[in-house]
Amino acid sequence: MSELSAPASSNSSVTALPDLAVSIRGLTKVYGASGAAGAKKALDDVDLDIPRGSLFALLGPNGAGKSTLINILAQLVVKSSGNVKIWDIDLDRDPRHAAAAIGVVPQELNVDPFFTPQALLDLQAGMYGVPKAERRTKELLAALSLSDKANSYSRTLSGGMRRRLMVAKAMVHNPPVLVLDEPTAGVDVELRQQLWAYVRELNARGVTVLLTTHYLEEAEELCDRIAIINHGKVIAHETKEALLGRLDNKELLITLDRDIELSQLSADLEKFHTEKLSSRRLRLRYRPSQVMVDEILGVLRQGGLQIVDLSTVETDLEDIFLQLTRRGAGE
Repeated sequence: MSELSAPASSNSSVTALPDLAVSIRGLTKVYGASGAAGAKKALDDVDLDIPRGSLFALLGPNGAGKSTLINILAQLVVKSSGNVKIWDIDLDRDPRHAAAAIGVVPQELNVDPFFTPQALLDLQAGMYGVPKAERRTKELLAALSLSDKANSYSRTLSGGMRRRLMVAKAMVHNPPVLVLDEPTAGVDVELRQQLWAYVRELNARGVTVLLTTHYLEEAEELCDRIAIINHGKVIAHETKEALLGRLDNKELLITLDRDIELSQLSADLEKFHTEKLSSRRLRLRYRPSQVMVDEILGVLRQGGLQIVDLSTVETDLEDIFLQLTRRGAGE
């Protein structure tokens, strides 16, 4: 794959790579009333910056506004107000070059069943004005393990293969920004791993990746920055490490060498919110900012207890996600 460069823009001769792959300011989208349903504000004054070269997750519950935001980037939905720049190209002033800077993989599997993968990619490249000599059809098919299906009708492909073909279609014009909207929905574990391996490779080559997914463990494993949107508003936008650090809670699971009752434990353990899971197994909840594990172990040792096994349960992205979105819902 060739190195990324800034797409040519009619309003700029600057070729330097921008610091931000996507910059959004005050983005609002209101869908008009339809029948008995009143007007709906899908996006409410959204500000969002996606740094160049990042693997960025946009998370939120169903109906939070994720798809509306992505469809605005793809120019499938017209925003009500606000400013959007893709690769430093203003979406309103230069929509053609903004479109050339982004590839979008939608949730829907919209491939023509009567075309072969090779024909579909050649057609897509032609629509973007990619000269025949510069088309990367074979390279993309090979990268996404579709070479052996290059001349098969798309209708014969499995769901996972069609999903990978959608990724190939989005990359035919070598865009510097790739948007993946629920890319692993309905994809089995092996194909999911293959897809993520390719996404990591693209990102290592400089492609900025914007991912939406309901598989929060995927976002936690893959992405370096995360934004959470709820009811049309961005309620969190941080590095993954900063976001995971928001919950100052941790659990310690301890297996002792003998049966014990909570009444036998030192009163000092009360501040650790101790819970008995079985005759020899305890769960202790504590705040890492206030308590060190060694302090807990010291209290147990002072009580004459021997520890057979010990493990910790870390805060994960699902904990943060549920806390923030429930708070946003007024729970």
